[in-house]
Amino acid sequence: MSECTHVAGLPRAEPAPLSATCRECEAVGSHPVQLRLCLVCGHVGCCDSSPYRHATGHFQETGHPVMRTFEPGDSWRWCFVDQILV
Repeated sequence: MSECTHVAGLPRAEPAPLSATCRECEAVGSHPVQLRLCLVCGHVGCCDSSPYRHATGHFQETGHPVMRTFEPGDSWRWCFVDQILV
């Protein structure tokens, strides 16, 4: 995995998740596929395999660059800007 300039700008303590699931999916009656946690603010959104791609939408709306998987047993992170695992 590579480092990017965006990782250095993340809060030192990981933000607490704002929810246990994708609230946007719940609001429209959709079932999220694979959850992602924004490492800037704690937003939880569904991945790009979900119909609505709320984690990517959150990045596009906020510019928050790095998220991590919110799935048990996984720990990888993704930088949307650099399009790499970090």
